[in-house]
Amino acid sequence: MRTTRGARIRRALALATVALIGVGLTACQTGGPGSGVHAAESVELPPLSDLTPVADPSAVEGPTTALIGGPTIAPLEHTPDPELPVTVTSHDRSGDTEVTVTDTSRVLALSLSGSLGELVHAYGLSDHMVGRDVSTNFPGSEDIPVVTKDGHSIDAEGVLSLSPTLIITDGSIGPTDVVLQMRDAGIPVITVDRAVDAETTYVTAQQVADALGVSEAAPPLISTMQDAIAAKEAEVAKLLPADADKLPRVAFLYVRGTSGIYYLFGEGSGVDSLIRSVGAIDVAKEIGWAGEKPMTDEALIAIDPDVILVMTKGLESAGGVDGLLAAQPSIALTTAGKNRRIVDVDDTLLFAGGTRIPDVIDGLARALYAPDSLQ
Repeated sequence: MRTTRGARIRRALALATVALIGVGLTACQTGGPGSGVHAAESVELPPLSDLTPVADPSAVEGPTTALIGGPTIAPLEHTPDPELPVTVTSHDRSGDTEVTVTDTSRVLALSLSGSLGELVHAYGLSDHMVGRDVSTNFPGSEDIPVVTKDGHSIDAEGVLSLSPTLIITDGSIGPTDVVLQMRDAGIPVITVDRAVDAETTYVTAQQVADALGVSEAAPPLISTMQDAIAAKEAEVAKLLPADADKLPRVAFLYVRGTSGIYYLFGEGSGVDSLIRSVGAIDVAKEIGWAGEKPMTDEALIAIDPDVILVMTKGLESAGGVDGLLAAQPSIALTTAGKNRRIVDVDDTLLFAGGTRIPDVIDGLARALYAPDSLQ
């Protein structure tokens, strides 16, 4: 006996409702960088070439909030026509699954950072988007309904009410099982790799293009991103001090003060590539710190960063700079702590990957080398 589309939707809604009871726990598991995020605000900033860098960025005192401009990468000049049907590999947590896409007229692209929605926009297909996550931020996105709650969990009923014909996700918005259960309603769900830095972004950009049926559009966009990142790194290089001993030593801490969570991020976390791109010294790399692990007092004091990089919401959760230093005395013992040199960056953008990487490099460079320009 055949199941009607309406029956499949009702079944998926029932499953989603049951599963959403566990959102609190799952959100903690899937939240990671950017949990409790809010939509980023666009700002206009002068060119880096107009800035006067400080003489010694390793000795700056006081906190700075990095401002991220852009987006500076425009959509492709010629919007590609999807070639459908197309069968692609969905990289689900339980294993790879082949999924066939027949219709991309009503798309949902969901990620904690908003990078997937912004990639759809970069391919010129934003008019196909019927919903978005709260972090997706491109011109005109404010008119697209939001289907995520507090940044990291979907509103299953809201998703189904939009009748999407394709859902693209990177697993960062959950509950993951609920997203995948949308397949029970007959909606193709494609899980792509999560973009956290330039190299993973290029992989994700191709996977998103494949899911949309516009595979040949990916190489030109990837080339544009590569050129934009290289150009931004060249701009930043002109801000660096001539004396390499004055390059700032930077550590990134993932902070959730209300939960007592303090993680030091190292190689492979995504932030390591950003620190390299702005010409700073990644102190976690010096001690071979890989991935994201709980910070130890000994490790932090040993690496003695000049700058501690955090997310804005994370810093707020710790009670600001004063609260952070009081909660973690080891931070106060570092050069960064003594100088109150805490740099915070918008949660939705620091690990955004995708088309926003040049903008994040730009904003971080301003905060490190010309903080007075942000006052």
